[in-house]
Amino acid sequence: MSAKAMEVIKQEVEGNPIVLYMKGTPDFPQCGFSARSAEAIKACGVPFKAVNVFDDEQIYRQGVKVYSNWPTIPQLFVNGELVGGSDIVMDLFQSGELKPMLEKAATQESAGG
Repeated sequence: MSAKAMEVIKQEVEGNPIVLYMKGTPDFPQCGFSARSAEAIKACGVPFKAVNVFDDEQIYRQGVKVYSNWPTIPQLFVNGELVGGSDIVMDLFQSGELKPMLEKAATQESAGG
């Protein structure tokens, strides 16, 4: 992965409290796993940054996998830390743990960190 790709991903992950790297967009997902993750996050009612890995395949498609050392897309980052992929996001959503995690991250951001 190029240094540029690493820097772009690092800035996004560290500069946004909630980032979902996905195939497609929340409104037009291009895989079922990305669709489920985006829907779970949207259901929590918290704003998040969605990054379509197809927008720049050199940076995102492989780069985010190298950055996180996680083999699949989608990937959810909260407060700069990898939470996980679709299965983990869905487990957290179904257990009721995802919403408070996202609300806390969004609240910290709006309060200035």
